[in-house]
Amino acid sequence: MQNITAEEIKARIDAGESLNLVDVREPHEHADFNIGGILYPLGKLQTMQVDDLEPLKEEEVIVYCRSGNRSGQAAMILDMLGFKNTKNLVGGMMNWETKYGR
Repeated sequence: MQNITAEEIKARIDAGESLNLVDVREPHEHADFNIGGILYPLGKLQTMQVDDLEPLKEEEVIVYCRSGNRSGQAAMILDMLGFKNTKNLVGGMMNWETKYGR
């Protein structure tokens, strides 16, 4: 697992790059505000149910949550399951909102 900053992600989104963003928060948090990631709550990852993410195993996967804690755990789980290039959004959506708003 590596870390990635909000600035790096924003620049890549603004450049039109297609990113594999995975939101590991709960559905209500995702519905409230997200940056386009697919919803895959940490609890689901903790039970090793990653079939939907399997096609991304060899690709970069950027995980995010509210503060960076859950997504850090999620990235470690994905690494353990053989994902090759996981990145954790440092500071999560709290950091994103501070810099860019909603």
